[in-house]
Amino acid sequence: MRISSSLAGLLVASVPLIGAVLYRALGTGEHFDARRLTGLFIGFAGVAALVGIDVAGSDPLAVAEMLVVALCYAAGPLMISRPLAGLPSLGVITASLALTAVAYAPAGLLSMPDSVSAETVGAVAALALVCTVLAFLVFFALIREVGPSRATVITYVNPLVAVLLGVVILSEPLTLGIAVGMPLILVGSVLGTAPSLRQAGVTPGERSSDPAAGPAASPPTP
Repeated sequence: MRISSSLAGLLVASVPLIGAVLYRALGTGEHFDARRLTGLFIGFAGVAALVGIDVAGSDPLAVAEMLVVALCYAAGPLMISRPLAGLPSLGVITASLALTAVAYAPAGLLSMPDSVSAETVGAVAALALVCTVLAFLVFFALIREVGPSRATVITYVNPLVAVLLGVVILSEPLTLGIAVGMPLILVGSVLGTAPSLRQAGVTPGERSSDPAAGPAASPPTP
């Protein structure tokens, strides 16, 4: 099975849009007004400009699998903020990584190389500790701070950071796609995570269900 990196990036970037539909369908209390939805589409367009659109040679089954991944990615923050909310983040992360390791162990053992260099061990360790464990802890904290739907907008920022690191560290070219995609992603992310106008306009004494709207103002004391 084969899928282009461009199409894979676009499918992962669809997570906030899938989340908007999923959370609305499940009645989670998240309100997506026109401004937030516009921001999500602008951010998605920015990712498309950044990674390009290349569907040539992609296997339909691989595309379907990536869509399942995107759906799970969208549903994950909701599970963390609801049924798993009372559990310690480190415990949830440890359990999920342990189950993943057990599932992948047979394939890993069958494809073990004859020798492993220190550089390879260091790279895997960095991926495990920094890009996985630390990233999960930050993601859990982000979900609890701004809510599940807003946390998924990180999928717009991820490819932007990767591309910019390639430009800065690997001296990769600064292309027109990056120049166009970067401001679209930034603007879309800001609009897509902004407090909903309806939630921002709650009357004194009311408490908003929107995590990013903050606590409602208290009525003045006579």
